[in-house]
Amino acid sequence: MFVQVIQGRTNDPAGLRQSLDRWMRDLSPHAVGWLGSTFGVTGDNTFIGIARFESPEAARRNSEGHEQGQWFAETSKFFEGEVTFHDCTDVELIARGGSDDAGFVQIIQQRIRDREALRDFWTEARERAMMELRPDIIGGVFAVHPDGGCTTVLYFTSEEAAREGERKEMPPEIKAQWEKEMQYYEGEPVFYDLREPWLYSPSS
Repeated sequence: MFVQVIQGRTNDPAGLRQSLDRWMRDLSPHAVGWLGSTFGVTGDNTFIGIARFESPEAARRNSEGHEQGQWFAETSKFFEGEVTFHDCTDVELIARGGSDDAGFVQIIQQRIRDREALRDFWTEARERAMMELRPDIIGGVFAVHPDGGCTTVLYFTSEEAAREGERKEMPPEIKAQWEKEMQYYEGEPVFYDLREPWLYSPSS
């Protein structure tokens, strides 16, 4: 899987949403290899989200299309300043991955200290234990940026369920694993809460 992380500040969230809806209606039927997108705007008008593709080649074919270029040029008016793109070929899925069933999405960005060490923590047993502890999590996507940052997108049944899940006490074994894993990140994580996520997929 290939993931493109997109973020910037918007001056018109409603207009931006309408433009994305138009992309879904008019352009998505021709976007071969597109698997789905998750976007939204936070309380301070930060637009952030991901587009998922089968491969980098599929994403490139989509971005090089004339209609796609025209659409983005028109959509750019809804942004203030630069729009940032991170093209990620190093992607891990959490449980079901991206889901249109989510009522709340949380996006977390952080720097990675040791990517190879982190791979040891992505095990089926650990994922199963975490999903049993946090049934509010539907799934997620973990994408590593080429510059050493990363974006984690977590899909929840609802914000209320997510907050309740956050308050749960971790079993000692899971807590110890989590604390060890955190050693391979650096700096404080940045959280983006999408209380009204914009969820798109080919089946929508």
